[in-house]
Amino acid sequence: MSATLHTPADLADHTARFVVGVDFGTLSGRAVVVRVSDGAELAASTHQYRHAVMDVALASTGRALPPEWALQVPSDYVDVLKNAVPEAIAAARVDPALVIGIGTDFTACTMVPTLADGTPLNELPEFADRPHAYVKLWKHHAAQPQADRINVLAAARGESWLPRYGGLISSEWEFAKGLQLLEEDPELYGRMDHWVEAADWVVWQLTGRYIRNACTAGYKGILQDGEYPSRDFLAALNPAFASFAVDKVAHEIGQLGASAGALTAEAAAWTGLPEGIAVAVGNVDAHVTAPAARATRPGQMVAIMGTSTCHVMNSDVLTEVPGMCGVVDGGIVSGLYGYEAGQSGVGDIFAWYVQNQVPASYFVDAASHGRSIHEHLTELCQDQPVGGHGLVALDWNGGNRSVLVDAELSGLLLGQTLATRPEEIYRALLEATAFGTRAIVEAFNASGVPVTEFIVAGGLLRNPFLMQIYSNVLRMPISIIASSQGPALGSAIHAAVAAGAYDSVRAAGEAMGRLDEGVYMPDSESANTYDVLFSEYSTLHDYFGRGAGTGGNDVMHRLKSMRRQASREKAVA
Repeated sequence: MSATLHTPADLADHTARFVVGVDFGTLSGRAVVVRVSDGAELAASTHQYRHAVMDVALASTGRALPPEWALQVPSDYVDVLKNAVPEAIAAARVDPALVIGIGTDFTACTMVPTLADGTPLNELPEFADRPHAYVKLWKHHAAQPQADRINVLAAARGESWLPRYGGLISSEWEFAKGLQLLEEDPELYGRMDHWVEAADWVVWQLTGRYIRNACTAGYKGILQDGEYPSRDFLAALNPAFASFAVDKVAHEIGQLGASAGALTAEAAAWTGLPEGIAVAVGNVDAHVTAPAARATRPGQMVAIMGTSTCHVMNSDVLTEVPGMCGVVDGGIVSGLYGYEAGQSGVGDIFAWYVQNQVPASYFVDAASHGRSIHEHLTELCQDQPVGGHGLVALDWNGGNRSVLVDAELSGLLLGQTLATRPEEIYRALLEATAFGTRAIVEAFNASGVPVTEFIVAGGLLRNPFLMQIYSNVLRMPISIIASSQGPALGSAIHAAVAAGAYDSVRAAGEAMGRLDEGVYMPDSESANTYDVLFSEYSTLHDYFGRGAGTGGNDVMHRLKSMRRQASREKAVA
């Protein structure tokens, strides 16, 4: 656990009001205390999840998990409320009685199977050893076969909701993961009463009420124009899946910025906050960040860059963007269509590389210079001319979320020789993620939803060299959120609206959000060379990503299939 403290000059003003925002990330939860009047962040605290991500073995038994699984333990989320929130309040030196609301955001699509009262199935002794009883994290990609069937059937039937998701439903989302649960553990599926987004489960723990947020319902739950996929469609996937939407998913919808209820006595004891204060309807970490960056106008794309990147943008135009993760009316702010796209792996790719591929001598050298390994690799590669490494990579180590929507794709590095240095590969991976973002921006522009401003939030904005690469690759200025806790600040903004301090999320964002405009500007010479590299990236992107049906190559799919088959044979042996 860690905390930071900022003491404003008027902290002694007891007429001030405060809110708390809590951001639940992939590995930890962060709480921030924010002043309602101007968005000043007084203190923040982080609490690491005790079980982190279970992607190799189930913690309760040590049982090996198959490839592409990613699970979590829901009690870790409650521990964030019990630890990070009271520590942030203490560090801020704020009287808890002056706190008027709390808001939360979560990774998505992260799913919790529960009983009718919200008890997670993994907390039942009889299910503690069953992997499907646990939280399926957003990067659980083992439901790709189910997603493929959903997409094929939806396209064949001409389902009206499919174009709202760029023509493809992701394996990360509610219906694919739910179908996998049914088909691989039908007993547990039958015992499950609710298939709950973690964003809503946490709010349920705070209020005692289950309210389904409009954001995840629309983007991850295929709720369009008030309807889920039909019973006939679901039955065609699997007869036992026919009532999934009605029996397991559908529930009262809460609008963004609304109050989901009041803080219960139990939750007040956990957090140290006053019983009865407003608890905002849950939200997604990316979407909640837009008002924190004052990005509530059409054309302002916000890229929340961390382990993955989520791109969100408002527009007054409703259309289909190939490979988008969804478009939802009021999905970010009311009155506009909220678009989402994303990259499954960004920071995760950089972390994988340094943990598995960088020689030990580099860590020694980094320590001797007082730098982190990421800072050291950046220092070594940043003065090399663009293209000087002779490399191009595909940023698909975690699959491709947009614009191909295919978790079966994998990473690729082309051009390495016996002279290639580790720092050059690191730079090629940085550039690959920028190329992936450019592919997304170009898809929006080509579809009549122009990106007019590019704003970065998230932990990766702390790497200036990476930000300059993005500016050069995109040929756009890069603005950055003036907060190190963008999602948590966004949740605090929603808490202020839920508590009645502001009439709308837009108004609260203008007063409480923070943005530094045009921090990075494109260099024309570097941009010209990056155009050439992006052309090569695009050729590889289409050849390996679009498949044999379009003149490409499905080798990545075949290799993933071989890996799964080998894993099954090993498990049987």
